[in-house]
Amino acid sequence: MDILSQSLHSYLVKMAYEGATHEQEHQLEHLLALLYPEDEQAVISYYGLFGEPRLSLDEIALKRKESSTETLAAIDRFIRTLAETPELQMINQKL
Repeated sequence: MDILSQSLHSYLVKMAYEGATHEQEHQLEHLLALLYPEDEQAVISYYGLFGEPRLSLDEIALKRKESSTETLAAIDRFIRTLAETPELQMINQKL
């Protein structure tokens, strides 16, 4: 995982474990909306965001009808894609 992706990953883990302000959740919703809905849901489930339960990689893979390896690779791609967006840069400026 590169530096940009790692930074977003750390932010998402922090949001999942520590919670987020209303503004942070709103910004994160807009960021995740850049993904296809099924990909957005995979990220939400993987990190346990917005009060949703955190699902195992196997559970997410089963829902997506793919292997756990494919699911993890896909989530890594989604994080990388989001890490490169101007929207994330705007969020980072506010942190």
